[in-house]
Amino acid sequence: MPAATISAAPSGTKSRKKKGRRARLLVIVLVLALVAGVGYGTYWGVSTVRASLPQTTGEIKLPGLSGNVDVQRDNYGVPQIYADTDDDLFRAQGFVQAQDRFWEMDVRRHMTSGRLSEMFGSGQVKTDSFLRTLGWRRVAQKEYDTKLSAKTKEYLQAYAAGVNEYLKGKDGKQISVEYAALGLTNDYTPEKWTPVDSVAWLKAMAWDLRGNMQDEIDRSLMTSRLDTQQIDDLYPAYPYSRNKPIVQQGGIDPVTGKFDPSANPAGSVDGTNTAGDAVQGMQSQLSSLSDTLDEIPALLGPSGSGIGSNSWVVSGKYTTTGEPLLANDPHLAPQLPSLWYQMGLHCRTVSSKCGYDVAGYTFSGMPGVIIGHNQDVAWGFTNLGADVTDLYLEKVSSTGYLYDGQEKPFTTRDETIKVAGGRSRQITVRETNNGPLVSDRDTELAKVGQKAPVASAAPDRGNGYAVALKWTALQPGNSMDAVFELDKAKDWTTFRAAAKDFEVPSQNLIYADTKGHIGYQAPGTIPIRAKGFDGTMPAPGWDSKYAWKGSIAFDKLPYEYDPKSGYIVTANQAVIDAKKYPYLLTEDWGYGARSRRITDLIESKIKDGGKISTEDMQKMQLDNSSEIAKLLTPLLLKLNVKDPDVRQAQKLLEGWDYTQEPDSAAAAYFNSVWRNILKLAFGNKLPKELRAEGDCLNVPPADSSSGPADEQKKLVRECGQRSADSAQPDGGDRWYEVVRNLLNKPDSDWWKTPQTRLDAATHNRDELFGRAMKDARWELTAKLGKDMDTWNWGRLHQLTLKNQTLGTDGPGVLKWMLNRGPWNLGGGEAAVDATGWNAAGGYGVVWVPSMRMVVNLKDLDKSQWINLTGASGHAYSAHYTDQTDMWANGDLLTWSFSKSAVDHGTVDHLVLKP
Repeated sequence: MPAATISAAPSGTKSRKKKGRRARLLVIVLVLALVAGVGYGTYWGVSTVRASLPQTTGEIKLPGLSGNVDVQRDNYGVPQIYADTDDDLFRAQGFVQAQDRFWEMDVRRHMTSGRLSEMFGSGQVKTDSFLRTLGWRRVAQKEYDTKLSAKTKEYLQAYAAGVNEYLKGKDGKQISVEYAALGLTNDYTPEKWTPVDSVAWLKAMAWDLRGNMQDEIDRSLMTSRLDTQQIDDLYPAYPYSRNKPIVQQGGIDPVTGKFDPSANPAGSVDGTNTAGDAVQGMQSQLSSLSDTLDEIPALLGPSGSGIGSNSWVVSGKYTTTGEPLLANDPHLAPQLPSLWYQMGLHCRTVSSKCGYDVAGYTFSGMPGVIIGHNQDVAWGFTNLGADVTDLYLEKVSSTGYLYDGQEKPFTTRDETIKVAGGRSRQITVRETNNGPLVSDRDTELAKVGQKAPVASAAPDRGNGYAVALKWTALQPGNSMDAVFELDKAKDWTTFRAAAKDFEVPSQNLIYADTKGHIGYQAPGTIPIRAKGFDGTMPAPGWDSKYAWKGSIAFDKLPYEYDPKSGYIVTANQAVIDAKKYPYLLTEDWGYGARSRRITDLIESKIKDGGKISTEDMQKMQLDNSSEIAKLLTPLLLKLNVKDPDVRQAQKLLEGWDYTQEPDSAAAAYFNSVWRNILKLAFGNKLPKELRAEGDCLNVPPADSSSGPADEQKKLVRECGQRSADSAQPDGGDRWYEVVRNLLNKPDSDWWKTPQTRLDAATHNRDELFGRAMKDARWELTAKLGKDMDTWNWGRLHQLTLKNQTLGTDGPGVLKWMLNRGPWNLGGGEAAVDATGWNAAGGYGVVWVPSMRMVVNLKDLDKSQWINLTGASGHAYSAHYTDQTDMWANGDLLTWSFSKSAVDHGTVDHLVLKP
């Protein structure tokens, strides 16, 4: 799904609408003033922009400091902070991040607490209601009150104090131009930052990385139209023999009961049955839940298992430096500003009172560094994809829910949602022992079980059914402790100790240190399900046999340390072969297209004694080869194409090397063929709840020699902009595996399509492929023009960076002020250079390598990094998007770490004084 869309203006009465129109007129004045550069900065717009830009040189008093703190910024505005105590370090971090990105921080905390309506009006009430039902903020408060260490609380308090010192005495327009625009439509005023605001952001991370919840819903909806075998066709088994899991050796030691990389496997998971029978007949209700989930802001990227990332580490025996090299590029939603914030946190002297010397990527609003390196170790993250959620169907009455034959009372609480420019709304949140009733937040879901009967396995429906969410992140944990522990880790032992506290979201952690060791750890709170329940379908909440049985102990989770292979690759593939591991991690892995390609690139480089350099790691990150193109192109070229226009397009594939460069016409045509194959073979055969409206792919040929008619152009334009439900074929590597398994079944029913007014029926694979080639030819004619010499992948595959609030739903001129782009990109879905696009919705870029880094453990100052946008969240700062062109070109910047290197690169020097 696209990134969060947050409405800027309240809706409701005519007076508020008039006020919104007046606001837009004033914004136009602002824009004109900016463009014209009108006199003295006295115009409101110009003075607002200038007032919000941070002071980065000279001196500023920051009460609460025990000594001076230096903030040194390079020519990209990336800050490196130097202090003498931990408290001073994190207090300064809060101040500096607020200088650059407080608007972003403020919006995030309102999202995590379900308070967007206070900023943006009634259009966000539904989103707020759902987020209040989940209760992220309440869980974060419990974590802060009962779970986090005293030291972590001190750091969070210092960070909050720094943020609040920045805010002190400032009105909205002195903080950012967005506040100035928002102030034209309501009287919102930023409030003080709190430590819990920082902790709550981890819940947003966990939500977007939660695993297979959408797959649970989709499988259930498929049962209305597809049989078991057909659903299995669309969710094939993981190809362990071809795409190797991360951990290829070891298992649970039968003596110690712990995971041991050298142990013999202890056995496979018991049972693979699902709870599918219990959800028959509930398609409309689950479809409604799917729609509700789609409306929740996805601040990290397309939600659940769709999110991918790459990381790998190579031992010194295979590198030109003789020490490890570590690479990481998380794939997340394109945002402006980027989700990541680059920063260095340095104690002038590392000691008991000041223990940090770390640099890397963090989130605005959160102290510490999330991904990066310190003076001893480096680490990276990818999404493990563990199944940490289950949907439970609950048999409910007006007062309670059924559990093992007895009615139990709901746990309830009332929530008040304040609305800018409107009346407050009241909701009641109901919870069962399986979690909050997410179905209460949708009028259709409130009638669960009333419209359609369920299977005989369910009890008498009575007043209906509800849907509860069980999720590990709704239990307080210690993940915030883990951030600070990672930042101070000295070796493998202390690194694993930190990973143990990283409970949610569950991530693949890779590791390297300056002593030459490499490693991998799978952390996280991952539930143990009852025998026979694999979490792939919603479960009957009224039956205790489907309840979770605790979680997998940390010492039983897979890890590797200095493996014989000399390298470790994680790219969302399976962690370990399910036949060799007794606990279920998930049934919904990524299918390993990227991990296999990275492995092949490493092995081809080290073959016959070759060595890998930092530059080689960078080139691997930019590899844009298409696995599905390698598989299908030879078959497409064998087809006897009679239509001369389609034959002309087919010739583009002759001699193509399967790379997806921005200027490649072959990549443009193949990806259109692939998209049309998916639509024809699968899209129209899915239940209506999972199909996008309209026929966005079958574009008829032009009626005139000048190209498609206006109506056709309109159709193509609308279809390219239309989003689609997640179960529509998105073109990712699951669909690679689906199609691969069907290629040797040329007469499968999946290849058969009915006759239309424009096309004959297809009866087999080759006929369907031929029709897809024709449809692709005319689709690209409509989109790119009749002259194929002008076709290229980048014109289809564009990235536009949008400010995630007013730049998405604000007035057009405000979007013009805040947004940037487009950029024509190479890469593609499930390529290592994963500029992802959703085949159901169009070719536009919907997720990206949100940053790239390569850490050189031999000489940390020779490490390299890049961010998607820039350090600043201020639209008219020089550092708003000053890294984007380089990012798009695949370039990396020098990542200075030592004091001498930082001093050499310093452009702006600010001293924060007590």
